[in-house]
Amino acid sequence: MPPIFLQFLVSLIAILALFALARAMKLGGQPKLTDKGSVAFAAGEVEDGYVAERVAIARGGDAALARNAEGRIMVIKRHGNRFAGRVLTPEAKVREEVDAIIIDCDDVRFGKVRLSIDDPGIWVDAINRL
Repeated sequence: MPPIFLQFLVSLIAILALFALARAMKLGGQPKLTDKGSVAFAAGEVEDGYVAERVAIARGGDAALARNAEGRIMVIKRHGNRFAGRVLTPEAKVREEVDAIIIDCDDVRFGKVRLSIDDPGIWVDAINRL
């Protein structure tokens, strides 16, 4: 058996073993925002001390909006296997579509966020009042 083939087999076995170990430890995966608590936790990770009073979770759990007691609104979206967010400023733009709202928080690196939420008009008005 040629040494290169043996090296290939050993490497393949090692990769499969690492994959099995990662699955057993439940690493990776696709986190979801499922309730107010999970949105509040994600918002607190984005900005220390941010306490979400009202939330709207997008269908599918990939994104959410959170408003605190001071009226500041944060948009949160999944980024890899974690969540990233931005507190919206008056420069933020929002537009309503038939089944969703599109938020542009004026940060090119963060991008636009599409949220399919219930009662989108309430959130559009709140964002436009910033």
